[in-house]
Amino acid sequence: VMGDAKDAGAEAPPATVAARGGLSLLSQAESEEPPAQGSGLFLGGSEVKSRAVVKCSSAPPRAAFARLEEKTDLKLPPANWLRESAKLGPAGTTILGNSKKSKPFSSFGMAYDFIDSVGNDVDVVSDSENIKKLLKIPYSKSHVSMAVHRIGRTLLLDELDIQELFMRSSQTGDWTWLKEFYQRLIDQKWQRKKKSKEHWYQKAILSKFLYYSINGDGAAQPVPSDAEQQEPSSSDQTPDSEGAAWPAPFEMPSSVSEDPSASSQGSEPLEPSCLVGHVASAPKEQNLTTLFNDGENSQGLKNDFVRNILWTFEDIHMLVGSNMPIFGGGRYPAVSLRLRDNNKPINVLTGIDYWLDNLICNVPELVMCFHVNGIVQKYEMIKTEEIPNLENSNFSTKVIKDIAQNILSFLKSNCTKEGHTYWLFKASGSDIVKLYDLTTLCEETEDKYQNPFTMPVAVLLYKVACNMMMKKNQNRKHYGTIRTLLLNCVKLLDKSRHPQIIASANYMLSELFQLDEPKKEGGSDSPLNENSDESYSEEEEEMPDSDENGSYSTSSDPSDDNKAVAIIKSVGELSVPEKYKSIHQIRPSCAFPVCHDTEERCRLVLSYVLEGLKSVDSSIKKESDLPAADPSTPIPLKYEDESTRGGPEGLEKQMALFLDKMGSLQKGSCSSQSGMIPGSWQHKMKLQLILKSSKAYYILSDAAMSLQKYGRALRYIKLALQSHDTYCCLCTNMLSEVLLFLSQYLTLCGDIQLMLAQNANNRAAHLEEFNYQTKEDQEILHSLHRESSCQGFAWATDLSTDLESQLSVSCKCYEAANEILQFSDLKSQNPEHYVQVLKRMGNVRNEIGVFYMNQAAALQGERAVSKSVSAAEQQLWKKSFSCFEKGIHNFESIDDATNAALLLCNTGRLMRICAQAHCGAEDEFKREFSPEEGLYYNKAVDYYLKALRSLGTRDIHPVVWDSVNWELSTTYFTMATLQQDYAPLSRKAQEQIEKEVSEAMMKSLKHCDIDSVSARQPLCQYRAATIHHRLASMYHSCLRNQVGDEHLRKQHRVLADLHYSKAAKLFQLLKDAPCELLRVQLERVAFAEFQMTSQNSNVGKLKTLSGALDIMVRTEHAFQLIRKELMEECDQPKGGEAAPAADSSPNLNREEVIKLLSIFESRLSFLLLQSIRLLSSSKKKSSSNIEEDAILRTNKQIYSQLLRASANKSTALVERVGVIVRVLQQLAHGRSGAGGSGVQ
Repeated sequence: VMGDAKDAGAEAPPATVAARGGLSLLSQAESEEPPAQGSGLFLGGSEVKSRAVVKCSSAPPRAAFARLEEKTDLKLPPANWLRESAKLGPAGTTILGNSKKSKPFSSFGMAYDFIDSVGNDVDVVSDSENIKKLLKIPYSKSHVSMAVHRIGRTLLLDELDIQELFMRSSQTGDWTWLKEFYQRLIDQKWQRKKKSKEHWYQKAILSKFLYYSINGDGAAQPVPSDAEQQEPSSSDQTPDSEGAAWPAPFEMPSSVSEDPSASSQGSEPLEPSCLVGHVASAPKEQNLTTLFNDGENSQGLKNDFVRNILWTFEDIHMLVGSNMPIFGGGRYPAVSLRLRDNNKPINVLTGIDYWLDNLICNVPELVMCFHVNGIVQKYEMIKTEEIPNLENSNFSTKVIKDIAQNILSFLKSNCTKEGHTYWLFKASGSDIVKLYDLTTLCEETEDKYQNPFTMPVAVLLYKVACNMMMKKNQNRKHYGTIRTLLLNCVKLLDKSRHPQIIASANYMLSELFQLDEPKKEGGSDSPLNENSDESYSEEEEEMPDSDENGSYSTSSDPSDDNKAVAIIKSVGELSVPEKYKSIHQIRPSCAFPVCHDTEERCRLVLSYVLEGLKSVDSSIKKESDLPAADPSTPIPLKYEDESTRGGPEGLEKQMALFLDKMGSLQKGSCSSQSGMIPGSWQHKMKLQLILKSSKAYYILSDAAMSLQKYGRALRYIKLALQSHDTYCCLCTNMLSEVLLFLSQYLTLCGDIQLMLAQNANNRAAHLEEFNYQTKEDQEILHSLHRESSCQGFAWATDLSTDLESQLSVSCKCYEAANEILQFSDLKSQNPEHYVQVLKRMGNVRNEIGVFYMNQAAALQGERAVSKSVSAAEQQLWKKSFSCFEKGIHNFESIDDATNAALLLCNTGRLMRICAQAHCGAEDEFKREFSPEEGLYYNKAVDYYLKALRSLGTRDIHPVVWDSVNWELSTTYFTMATLQQDYAPLSRKAQEQIEKEVSEAMMKSLKHCDIDSVSARQPLCQYRAATIHHRLASMYHSCLRNQVGDEHLRKQHRVLADLHYSKAAKLFQLLKDAPCELLRVQLERVAFAEFQMTSQNSNVGKLKTLSGALDIMVRTEHAFQLIRKELMEECDQPKGGEAAPAADSSPNLNREEVIKLLSIFESRLSFLLLQSIRLLSSSKKKSSSNIEEDAILRTNKQIYSQLLRASANKSTALVERVGVIVRVLQQLAHGRSGAGGSGVQ
């Protein structure tokens, strides 16, 4: 492995080596290349696998080291000592030999930079020094003290310098609880250990040695200016008392970073978009304002390492920070340089140190410079894989691998709570390693925020969640994890100190619940648990895990044990392969909660929105300027001003104001009452939260609507519109997407108002639902009221008790929704929504038109017959007509022919109502069909014909087509009937009227479909029969009254006969019109009698009589029906109602039956008598005719029966009908026996 790496990059310039061999560190310019280019070498022989990839480096191109002459005195400072060098770049800390000193938050700096790796694919993030210290535990007597944090499946390890902490706590009082705990349990007689003179001597010698080794002419650059030195010195963890002789570490020269936003980030070489300060808030990629101000950045949350390396050791993935100086050049592309005291042999600990350093940094060789008392003696080169076999420092790499796996398993099994700070501690000289949960210990004290790690951990949790949210393609399956991260983040922070992160985290939590997506079925909605063994829970209970490995020992101090989360009894156990397995099953609760219904999902969203709003509001300082409002008191809602507003007219003004406001929104103006500055994080965050709440309320309203809970739906849409109103007040630049939401909200509001209007009977329940408010809603409303009066949509959301105003409000809502679509290019972008709005607008205008039409009809009904049309009626007609007209226009503009036809049909009905209103203007006796009536009926006809034209053919919509046809037929029929019954003889000639009646009747017949089988078929048949009957009567009447033109008389006779026979046929088909059938047949008989009067010959008269009697015989069917119904009536008990007949015909009109029966009896008697007379006289004149004799006999017999029956006046109606039926049967029998001729 080593050989080919050398060959590949031996003489090449450093950049090439970096690209090909992956051994050298990338230069500043290359540090932004994708990390994949740094392909790692597998070092460490065949026993262990190790691979390192440099993720990011701030080191300059590697310089060859200068071999010092023998006898060089390292105690003397070199010329360039502590001067900044272009070759060193920002690696000043390294050159100072300060690399052993790890900062308390160093892992967080790295985690912030490589947020992608955290929580997911990396097991450990730490300084290489900490990792070395952990792996040396079984070999070393020295103490170990580390803070451990869990983020997802990643552990962050940081040195917890107890001595330094306690020094600080004596000044700040920060960690007093830990100090007491430490003194009580671990080290009763704790005191600060002074570092020896030897320590400082070794440090100085190393520093001078490294400066000597820089290959160069020693030309020193000037010492950095004060300004450049200030920042690093504040973050340098070495107190001045300790290192007065050690100036602050060098910072990156200003020339390296052009970007002003990066300059505050110290040595971070990343692009500004990766910097700590920029936190993305949501999947929409709206970058929130910087989360940390510079004060927080200088807490040490910077990534100070020269190199960040992704190191894979066996199966452990680690993100490691290293400051080890690496030299190159000549035959050695990369070497590490070490200074050794010749008098002290190398030991195991040093060997492990050197070996791990080289593995982590992918350095294949080690160069050791030996000195005696600071005088250089000799150099020695050792390959990395040979280090474990050096004499005096033999160690097994396999054992190191086992130690690494055991420690990781031990930590992963026991550091289970995200957001908690764990403390791994081994006292100096002790064999026992203990793990404490400092967060739990801290919570037992007064102040839970005393832990300095709280803020960095919370921020990291937040950033990891943000990062996961940004990855749209796969974030659904991580929603459970994101939610857990955010909940833990919020749990850690103090609301008053960190309102921005809390608001942002709550907003992101609300974003996790997709409101606008339909809920998917089954498991796809609940994201998968990728690593159920590695998942974690924010509400993990403390369980006394007696590990099978017996990790709880009986320690000398039992009070200590109950504080520790876990204990390694003896460091020796760490060397046993797989002694500690990550067997501890952590409850996988990061599955995303599955909300079973929409309401639950929206309520969750609103709870997060409310928390976010509270955070934002609490951070706005101008509290004193606001009127104090108590969130628990409901906001008074104005219901009573309905009367003062004056119904629909008042609406017009409010609509005008609203549209005016919408117009000004396009230009952009912001009017926050609470004094938020546009562009501030509060302003941006509140806008997002308010928009989210409006969406949630809209979904809730929609859900309530589908459950027919209209009062609740109106309350929710009111909240949605109040949220939106506040959004409009705050917003400086209205997005078209948000305008579309508003259009949708108003459309739904219109639907709700319309449904409330149509469900007036349940008004009390709706009102109760509307007035109910949850505490959460009140608090959200309270937050909205801080910014605006929320009255912008009051006109749309009041629950009125008046039907007219409800319909008007509904219409105005749709109009407003439509107006909004006209503002920007929304109409063309959302054609479906536009069509829906127009459809609804047409529909509600139809409703309003019908409402006014019915009111006009009611007024007409109340008016006395002789009175003329009132102004109020005419006003209602105008309103109704205007609504229909606009509605028709709405439907025609979206090519909805069916609905347009229905509205045209309603307009026709309105015209008929207008016509009817003009009919009662005169006295009933003098009444004539007026020209106004004619005008309106003709208009009605026009509208019906337009409706048919709109439909085109019956196939488009058969039901509507049939309905329009029926209405058209009715209109023609009504016109004809009125002209016939109230003939306008003062204006027109009789013939003219007859012609018009005849034409209208025939048109009515044309549109009356008697053949299609439908529910309306009997009606059509009845109508057609009536038309034929009326026409026949008209022609019959003409015949009687006309003299002269014989041709015309003949024509009328034929027409009368034709229509009578058609009417009779149709009435016979109907089971519920016996009286009508009877009347037609009686008229036919009268018609025959009238013809008989003009006949002279007996033969002709007999023939006509015979035909008339035939007609009489055929009325038997009608009498059978009448008898059946009369008998059914008799069977019914007195109190009960008559059972409906087969086709639910109404009960018989008894008076009419009696009247018709009397006429029938008299006419039958007359016909029989005439027949007897004629037959008798013909018998005298001529020889006997057997046939005529039989008829004469029958007729005489029947006549006598009739006379007897009619003589008895007390006979019941049923019996009288029975007699007639019997008589008719006999007559029929007699005539068929005699072969009597008849007419059809």
